[in-house]
Amino acid sequence: MDRALPLPPDPPLPERGWRGTADLWLDAAYRLLVEGGVDAVKVMLLARRLGLSRTSFYWHFADREALLAGLVARWQGGNTAALMSHAAAPAATITEAVLNLFDCWVRPELFDSRLDFAIRNWALTDRALAETLAAEDARRIAALDAMFRRFGFDPTEADTRARTIYLTQVGYIAMRTEETLDERLQRIPAYALTFTGRAPQAAEIAAFRARHRTSGQAGQQG
Repeated sequence: MDRALPLPPDPPLPERGWRGTADLWLDAAYRLLVEGGVDAVKVMLLARRLGLSRTSFYWHFADREALLAGLVARWQGGNTAALMSHAAAPAATITEAVLNLFDCWVRPELFDSRLDFAIRNWALTDRALAETLAAEDARRIAALDAMFRRFGFDPTEADTRARTIYLTQVGYIAMRTEETLDERLQRIPAYALTFTGRAPQAAEIAAFRARHRTSGQAGQQG
């Protein structure tokens, strides 16, 4: 259940002598990370891509490590925060709660699967990041566990269902599975039933499909 947004083009740059902004450098570093992995994130390559001097970078970051830390913080503040907030969103039933969570899998502006994939690959060769990743995975699973407990699931079942949802999505990301929006929306009722043990109400599915068909059409028009 994963859909990726196309990478936006590099923004036009102002007049000569401009040093850019921290966000501009981070945006460029993000592109390099998702395109080529952490080894591709080099200060000189970033400067060349942005058309800025290498020394301009150091107006915003102490060194490359500070830039990489900024990418990790962006991942935490984006993907983890979105998953946790959607798991905690108000819902009348567990199936509605799971559908709220599914917003993250369908809307790449909420949960950036390419960034998650890049972080996981990076963590294979960076022990400190691997520890951070493990902690973020634990936070995400705990949020899903709490979602199930809110609706009366016992601790063992809540934990198991939380892990089933999360590890399935990580599998989607790791395998870079791609589906059309129609395919994804068609599978949503069965996924909700599989993950909760309860069939979603017709009105819940209709509301979910309506909001995502609207967002998908808007994205295509843009």
